Amino acid sequence: MQAAAHARGREARVDTGMPNEFFVGGEQIPLRSHRLIELQLPPLYIHSPLTIPVHVMRGARDGPRLFISAAIHGDELNGTEIIRRLLKQTTLKRLRGTLVAVPIVNVYGLLNHSRYLPDRRDLNRSFPGSEKGSLAGRVANLFMTEIVHNCTHGIDLHTGAIHRSNLPQIRANLDDPETLQLAESFGVPVLLNANLRDGSLREAAAEDGIPMLLYEAGEALRFDEIAIRAGVKGIVNVMRSLGMLPPLKTRRKKPYEPFIARSSTWVRATASGLFRKVCALGSRVKRGDVLGLIDDPLGGGEFEVNATASGIVIGCTEIPLVHEGEALFHIARFEDVRQVAGHVESFQSDLSPEELLGQTGKEEPPIF
Repeated sequence: MQAAAHARGREARVDTGMPNEFFVGGEQIPLRSHRLIELQLPPLYIHSPLTIPVHVMRGARDGPRLFISAAIHGDELNGTEIIRRLLKQTTLKRLRGTLVAVPIVNVYGLLNHSRYLPDRRDLNRSFPGSEKGSLAGRVANLFMTEIVHNCTHGIDLHTGAIHRSNLPQIRANLDDPETLQLAESFGVPVLLNANLRDGSLREAAAEDGIPMLLYEAGEALRFDEIAIRAGVKGIVNVMRSLGMLPPLKTRRKKPYEPFIARSSTWVRATASGLFRKVCALGSRVKRGDVLGLIDDPLGGGEFEVNATASGIVIGCTEIPLVHEGEALFHIARFEDVRQVAGHVESFQSDLSPEELLGQTGKEEPPIF
């Protein structure tokens, strides 16, 4: 009932086209403006103040209100760089509606190079939070109150965990037609129909009736150039789909056809030891293929790691020290694995730094 009410309110705000008031942190942001708002957080125990930086950019006309969030896990940095580059895109001068960009949500974790908050809680398992709850609950409540409740759509930017890389992918509730349309417009080959997790931002947004995408790409504490460029391009694509930016007059290339994974599975270490990968991220594999080898460092033998299913490798470990049972590869299953593999290969090639440097003669990525 509550979600339906929020959805009706969201539709009313978008459909009227009337200039509605927009407040963040108690400050009203008018149309045709770009403001940096700092939301106050509980200070550090040495009394150093902390804030969540929020960029609010409003177009000449009201319309969809899209939030982009990054570093909910404090060690996931790709999203912060994606937002920095997004805000430099000249096409935003033609913005309709409101863009709310939050480059660092978990400021505490970022300061400590940590996924978690100082109380060891996972912020993405603490939503919608509470004004008088734990530190994680208070940060989550602040973000919901000031950002999510004021928006109509959302994109949350993530990476793999520390020492784990993810292929650029969208995770979302693809059973919802509006969310599916946004996921397809993002422009990555792999879509995962992911269940909502208790306490996640996606679950809390869904309770508010807000369609939301989760973009996963790269590794914690590392910049991944392909993942960053795909993220900037994907967000711009979604904004065009929502009517927040004008459509491209001519397409430079045929858009990537997204494929929805029917399911996914983890391949785990068969023994403890030193691990050598023989299969790269994005590779097409068949059930039984050798993905890597585990060597006993004391010379006790060599053990194969075999694919337990056919599909595309969408996640893998990046550290050669493994224990028996540890997750090494994440394989997504598709109806037509061969076709998906071809699209993934083209996608990675087109967004590689060498390819874009050859197209533009500059190191900075092109405007999308």
